[in-house]
Amino acid sequence: MKRLSWFAAALVAMLFAASPTRAENYAIDIKGAHAFIEFRIKHLGYSWLYGRFNRFDGQFSYDEKDPAQSSVVVTIDTASIDSNHAERDKHLRGADFLDASKYPQARFTSTSFDALGNGRALLKGNLNLHGHSRPIEIAVEHIGNGLDPWGGYRRGFLGTTKLALKDFGIDYELGNQSREVELTLSIEGIRQ
Repeated sequence: MKRLSWFAAALVAMLFAASPTRAENYAIDIKGAHAFIEFRIKHLGYSWLYGRFNRFDGQFSYDEKDPAQSSVVVTIDTASIDSNHAERDKHLRGADFLDASKYPQARFTSTSFDALGNGRALLKGNLNLHGHSRPIEIAVEHIGNGLDPWGGYRRGFLGTTKLALKDFGIDYELGNQSREVELTLSIEGIRQ
């Protein structure tokens, strides 16, 4: 009998060890305004122009035990670009830049998540912007996770990347110092 119970215990342990880990699913906290997609680009090489996208949505999954199983999808409303200057924003939404009437959304879909240690990772994926789809890499930092005051569970990340405008068919002449835009993504998700 002891031999049978030992065998049963070993079998149960093997089944649990062999079962796949489950990633937790999170909705990006858009309603609570705890997520931001910001950008900066040099203005003629003399200063930085800052802005953000006010409307976007997305979700991510994260598996602490197997981070490689993590994934992210984010959709951005390109017409929501906001550089704190109405005339400039109109130009940025137009055909010289985002052409938001023709390409109303930009979309990032991850293809891999490589943990680098100490809460850092490299997120790779495809960005569809301005009618062009290109692979990009985002340097990721895990900021934290835990319970919130309303009984939910949250997790947050910070991501940074650079994009060459010409890679996405945006070739408006801004000068040699203004060919790349830097993106900062501060994302807080609520576990579903």
